[in-house]
Amino acid sequence: MSKRSRQKAILELLDEGPVASQEELQRLLHNRGLDAGQATLSRDIRELGLVKTSSGYSVPGREVSAESDLRSVSRLVREFVTSVRAAQNLLVTKTSVGSAQPVAAALDDEAWPEALGTIAGDDTILIVCEDRRAASRLAGRIQGMLA
Repeated sequence: MSKRSRQKAILELLDEGPVASQEELQRLLHNRGLDAGQATLSRDIRELGLVKTSSGYSVPGREVSAESDLRSVSRLVREFVTSVRAAQNLLVTKTSVGSAQPVAAALDDEAWPEALGTIAGDDTILIVCEDRRAASRLAGRIQGMLA
């Protein structure tokens, strides 16, 4: 595979919507029959001038509509969240490795009234809610996206 064809495929994938992580980009390329390692993808991302937003990698200057953002939150949750558990007024949300920060940023962008804030690690998001009831409502909303 040539560098040019791989980079063209990356841009085509980004035309379909933001890509949340290098892991997802690698998987999408593999589905197209193009295999690339992490170091190669990092170079391609840098050379193409891609930026990482709360929705994932995108080409600078391309507008993303609010409707597209909503799909991105659902897609990010569906693809990367593995579980949501309530603990009093907190939600412990597990994700695949390396996915917690973009998912947390997308959840923050939703500005749901139940969520006071999030803290993201590598594979875990802590969502702070006002009370148990709010945590339960938000857990249900996120679990609904998983279904």
